[in-house]
Amino acid sequence: MIILGIESSCDETAAAVVVDGKKILSNLIYSQIEVHCKYGGVVPELASRRHVESIIPVIQESLHAASMTLDEIEGIAVTQGPGLVGSLLVGLSVAKSLAYVKDIPIIGVRHLEGHIAAIFLEEDNLRFPFVSLVVSGGHTSLYLVHGMDNYRLLGQTRDDAAGEAFDKVAKLLNLGYPGGTVIDRLAKEGNNEAIHFPRALITRNSLDFSFSGIKTAVLNYVKARPPELISAQLNDIAASFQEAVVDVLVIKTLEAALRNNVDKVVLAGGVACNTRLRTRLVRMAEDKGLQVFIPSPILCTDNAAMIAVVGDYYLTRGVRSSLELNAVSRWPQ
Repeated sequence: MIILGIESSCDETAAAVVVDGKKILSNLIYSQIEVHCKYGGVVPELASRRHVESIIPVIQESLHAASMTLDEIEGIAVTQGPGLVGSLLVGLSVAKSLAYVKDIPIIGVRHLEGHIAAIFLEEDNLRFPFVSLVVSGGHTSLYLVHGMDNYRLLGQTRDDAAGEAFDKVAKLLNLGYPGGTVIDRLAKEGNNEAIHFPRALITRNSLDFSFSGIKTAVLNYVKARPPELISAQLNDIAASFQEAVVDVLVIKTLEAALRNNVDKVVLAGGVACNTRLRTRLVRMAEDKGLQVFIPSPILCTDNAAMIAVVGDYYLTRGVRSSLELNAVSRWPQ
């Protein structure tokens, strides 16, 4: 089945053409980083306006890159939520319009399902069940995945998402936006043992996360020292902060796999691009006899190909959404 995927849940406008849920013919992403960087984070109103301006050109270019026309598209998969309502509505409105005019079946997709399914665009031999860590600016969750439509929440953040913590610490240190990218870069030149920041493991039996405490710890560290010292220590602060976050993510993920007798782990979401997280998870998982699967960076960040994978699964099984499909800002777990 030839699926047009559309993603507009936050600040990336994306469109992709995917065949049979596996073969990517095109996967275009228009980033709004330049729009939001001066504010230190995404401004919802600005994001919505930019989606309105860019979504039709992005879809047209995606079809062109795939050497396809709308007449050849057999199904449309669009992110329904969770996300910024204004941004979601832009993608949904365009997707529903195309579906109506061309009489194409449409399916609303849960964004997190897309992140989990992204790995199947590159891994043909991955079999269920597995544990998936979905870690991004808006989500930090662990799922036990038994199938494309069969997964169970094992743990989630009780406050800040990991990516949100990266962005807030970067803003605190005047490093710019997005914070994860710049902290990852600076950390490579720093000593990750220079400063001990707390690791919030909640309780021994919990698989939940908490990152507000480490954010506060960095704030207190910075406030207690002169600006010139903080400037000289930026690399060490970045490396030590990143190490604390990565420690918690890796420990909880491996514990989730072992506790559920699963020997495979999938890392997904924008923070999955972090080089230290990728390295540590693979290394520590191997020590415990676990396999780790991580998509290429372009498939970790928000993209439409991953939405098309989920859409293909449901559409080929006869599941359809009506044209009354609406945005869901907070999707029940």
